Amino acid sequence: MQIRELEIPDSYEITPKQFGDDRGVFLEWYRFDRLEEAIGHPLSLAQGNTSVSKRGVVRGIHFADVPPSQAKYVTATHGAVLDFVIDIRVGSPTFGKWDSVLLDDVDRRAIYIAEGLGHCFVALTDDATVSYLVTSTFNAEREHGIDPLDPDVGLVFPDAAGEPLLSPKDTAAPSLAEAAASGLLPTWDAARAYYDVLNKGV
Repeated sequence: MQIRELEIPDSYEITPKQFGDDRGVFLEWYRFDRLEEAIGHPLSLAQGNTSVSKRGVVRGIHFADVPPSQAKYVTATHGAVLDFVIDIRVGSPTFGKWDSVLLDDVDRRAIYIAEGLGHCFVALTDDATVSYLVTSTFNAEREHGIDPLDPDVGLVFPDAAGEPLLSPKDTAAPSLAEAAASGLLPTWDAARAYYDVLNKGV
């Protein structure tokens, strides 16, 4: 597999090598050792999630308190989504910026998103099925959101997505500026300190 760091530090695009024949296709969609080489520590996986979305569904922008937050390893097993990583770490050199990766059942890429980063995706097809591995179990009290339509973030959804469809929770989420002003966002320093702990295996 090929692993490429995205424009947002601590996020990566993973492109697996696929082996096809007249029976179908085989690939390794997750390799802990290859990912460890890129990020500096192995993932301690705690939960696996799957969502199925119709075209136009937007899920996110979601994040969790640091520490421990949640690192995410995300892929699409059916259909296609455009997956976004948003830097919401106050003090980061790329604060407020984002990058994206097309996840689909053709190239079968994955995206790794470190703790403290925001995550969002929009479904480009009906029955878009996204599976992701995370490093901590869900804790509602520590989970937060930012409005994915916040113009200051400026996520660009492809025409293929059609009209965005959000949950009431995501629609009611604060803007990035409001979240920052309320002290809701993680900081660059806290995130980096936590990455150092993980890299040292403490």
